[in-house]
Amino acid sequence: MSALSIRLPNSIHQHAKRLAQTEGISVNQLVSSALAEKLSALDAERYLSERAARGRDVDIHAILAKVPNAQPEPEDRIG
Repeated sequence: MSALSIRLPNSIHQHAKRLAQTEGISVNQLVSSALAEKLSALDAERYLSERAARGRDVDIHAILAKVPNAQPEPEDRIG
């Protein structure tokens, strides 16, 4: 495990301490978890952007025109 020293505004530090105490975890665990969530979100955004760039335009109306006009099965109906 690595150590990282960061500087936080007092208001964020106090908020983190309160939240960590409420959650029953250490501030280190809270910060580690928050950073992991942020990194995951950024990675997902990057991945989806890369996939979208490799995609191609399609005629969605032509695709939908191939779907048969049928009523859903009784167990699939809403309401």
